[in-house]
Amino acid sequence: MDPESFLDLANQVIKLKMYPYFDVAHSLLCALAVREDLGAGAQAFSRKHPLSCWLSTMLVIFAGGMVVNGLLGEPILAPLKNTPQLVIGTVTWYVVFYTPFDVGYKVAKFLPVKVVASAMKEIYRAKKVYDGVTHAAKLYPNAYVIMIIIGTLKGNGAGFTKLVERLIRGAWTPTAMETMQPSFYTKASLVASVIFVLDKKTDLISAPHALVYFGIVIFFVYFKLSSILLGIHDPFVPFENLFCALFMGGIWDSLAKLLGKGQPKEEAKDAKKTN
Repeated sequence: MDPESFLDLANQVIKLKMYPYFDVAHSLLCALAVREDLGAGAQAFSRKHPLSCWLSTMLVIFAGGMVVNGLLGEPILAPLKNTPQLVIGTVTWYVVFYTPFDVGYKVAKFLPVKVVASAMKEIYRAKKVYDGVTHAAKLYPNAYVIMIIIGTLKGNGAGFTKLVERLIRGAWTPTAMETMQPSFYTKASLVASVIFVLDKKTDLISAPHALVYFGIVIFFVYFKLSSILLGIHDPFVPFENLFCALFMGGIWDSLAKLLGKGQPKEEAKDAKKTN
């Protein structure tokens, strides 16, 4: 593909409208995530506690907007005023949990359907990260850290509301904190936010904005499909391990353990010599 065609494709991607198809894919996968988090008792729980099930699903679907609004001093429930998206979320929730013979859930779990929906959701995620960075840049033009935080939360808000979402369903899991064990989607959203901030606020990236945006989309989609098809869940782990070993005390802790193990042996040898 020649550069001009590639740039045209990038411009088409950046102009994609999220409603309704990408909203459907996002809502469908959010409902699937809630059902899979419920485990084997998901169907029984949905019959016994439909309100709790619906509220937790809506929280996952609208998590990014709610968390970001809360941090920026805007109405937390404002994302729910989008009635068409709320209807889509409710319909997909019903399809996943309540269709006869569980047909909706089985179709949503069908690999080709899941692959297409996942690719669309990652395009949707890239758009949310970019919108988060852009919105924060308007409010705080020189606060790069705030832009990165808002972009990250917008991209994976559901990860940061998991504790509350489970609490709505009657499950208290205080260790399920995204800050303690960040998922790949949080890390990827963080990286994307940094790139968007550099592209928007500095001259370090000379490529056209459309290409930068398209590159982020490819990054999200590629690793999501790799997770589904190849089982590659977190490509950041090797780099994290190396970074922690070099800069977070890993090497020195290992040396301390080695030296600590060596001291008793030396002391034992000295004791034998004196005897």
